[in-house]
Amino acid sequence: MQPDPEQVVGGVGATRSLSQVDVTATGESIAAMQEPTGMILWYPGGHADPWNHTEAAMALDVAGRRSDAERAYQWLSDAQDDAGWWHHYYLADGVEDAKIDTNVCSYVAAGVWHHWLMTGDRGFLESMWPVVDRAIDFVLTMQNAGGEIIWARHADGTPWSYALLTGSSSIYHSVRCAMRIAEEVGAERPLWELGAVRLRDRIADHPDSFEPKDRWAMDWYYPVLTGAVTGDAAVARLASKYDTFVMESKGVRCVSDNPWITAAETCECAMAYLNIGDTDTAHALFSWVQNLRADNGSYFTGMVYPDNIHFPDHEQSTYSSAAVILAADALDRCSPACGLFLGEGLADLSDS
Repeated sequence: MQPDPEQVVGGVGATRSLSQVDVTATGESIAAMQEPTGMILWYPGGHADPWNHTEAAMALDVAGRRSDAERAYQWLSDAQDDAGWWHHYYLADGVEDAKIDTNVCSYVAAGVWHHWLMTGDRGFLESMWPVVDRAIDFVLTMQNAGGEIIWARHADGTPWSYALLTGSSSIYHSVRCAMRIAEEVGAERPLWELGAVRLRDRIADHPDSFEPKDRWAMDWYYPVLTGAVTGDAAVARLASKYDTFVMESKGVRCVSDNPWITAAETCECAMAYLNIGDTDTAHALFSWVQNLRADNGSYFTGMVYPDNIHFPDHEQSTYSSAAVILAADALDRCSPACGLFLGEGLADLSDS
């Protein structure tokens, strides 16, 4: 049932970060980019990738567009290789970039678990279980002896030589989602837990195992967003580079050395701050990103300051709009899946 547009969540007198009317409009802007196959493009005439496609599917569910979300998951099922992977980028009529990104491949688990939390549809969960099973098994074949996961391989099977901290952090979250799916369908996957523990420990204790990407904001907050770094270490990590990446009253820079604020990074960072209990910073970041909202409810990818120029060239991307919806849901506690990026209900892991 569609939520009441005037519904207030959180008790009498509470206010929402994004009204249901606005969430609905943003969901409609994402659905407008969905191909007949179910694939969701970044923008008109652009490409799609399974990671951002999955994030868009989650946002469609939160916006009340369940059938569109299920069409998106059907595309993932149809496009998956028998070995468990997807290519990096797709066009409406084929493959644009044939390489295989491990983080992209694992993220289906986060989406499937999110849809289960939203709907309780056991038939969906069971139908998507083989897709998740193959994807996670494939991704863990790319795990090094130290625990980090190689970020990609060429279509011919040749792996890249290094791992990425952001990608491995996202994989960690996805594997924990996959473990809950396995538990729900009655499957045992002990090697998944072993892989997740090794990956978590590598992220938390050996960040030098990853290709240096200190210039990028995602390497700063993703270990906290995904729950790989928690507690005092998470608080210290976010405090250490706040001044580097956050432009007050504007948002989060995607890179440290340019004044480029992006909607997706700002919203993801807001959820990272929710993970350490800093709701004031989370709400502030989210409120600043509303400067990027377009009249149709979509969100501009980013803004260059002080010129106030949208980039890239007035682009309004589905992944940016999706990040806004998911952050609003986490902030406002509206949907049954609102805690997915706050570590709620994910598989517990043994200590190393």
